[in-house]
Amino acid sequence: MTRPDQPGDAAIATPAPAAPEELPDCPRCGKPPALCVCQGIAPIDNRVSLLILQHPQEQDRLLGTARLAALHFANAEFRIGLSWPSLSKLLGRTADPQRWAILYLGSVKAEAISPGREIVVVDRKGEAIADQKAALRDVEGIVLLDGTWSQAKALWWRNGWMLKCRRIVLGPQRPSRYGKLRVEPRLDGLSTLEAAAMLLARLEQRPEIETALHASFERMLARYRATLAAAPAPAPKKRDWRRHRARPRRKPRRAE
Repeated sequence: MTRPDQPGDAAIATPAPAAPEELPDCPRCGKPPALCVCQGIAPIDNRVSLLILQHPQEQDRLLGTARLAALHFANAEFRIGLSWPSLSKLLGRTADPQRWAILYLGSVKAEAISPGREIVVVDRKGEAIADQKAALRDVEGIVLLDGTWSQAKALWWRNGWMLKCRRIVLGPQRPSRYGKLRVEPRLDGLSTLEAAAMLLARLEQRPEIETALHASFERMLARYRATLAAAPAPAPKKRDWRRHRARPRRKPRRAE
């Protein structure tokens, strides 16, 4: 900008202060540097494949966990989109959806149909299958839908091949680690990372999977809380004195 110092003097150019350069998001997890916890993550060799499908309108880049969950596994795929003609074309290899399981979005709750079980396979009517061990024994992969409930339902109805997958309902023993940072619509609602950790740890009988993913999740949440605490308080709004100034008192009208 320019500002004349004294009348008659030439205007002296005063360079505007340079805006602080914003660091780019992490290319792996998609989060800003302050929330990135990718360093130190070693991919786990998993037998059961993990496929995470994210709705294109999912905008929660700060607290979302889909990319972070996929980074933890050597055998994992992360895709953004609305529909795919088949599971095989999505993966780029032959895959039978009947050998895969999907986290079911219905109103069925695991505790209601099979008390005490954390993972329940249900049929199309939402009833627990009799032989749970057999239904889970030969599962080749897990499909998780990432987004809001309405977005996840849109993915479900746009991909007919998902109807052939086995349906799994989770019954976690504790609520999501999000706590008050994000209010889930259901008490049994988990983040995508927590759901992946729970499913693969149980299916492969490897509790260290859950431990590793939860540790990364806790680090991310701790960084998020620290960022909130360090953020400057919002400036108080300026009062509009034109609206609140005293109005002149009207003189009483004289009686005629």
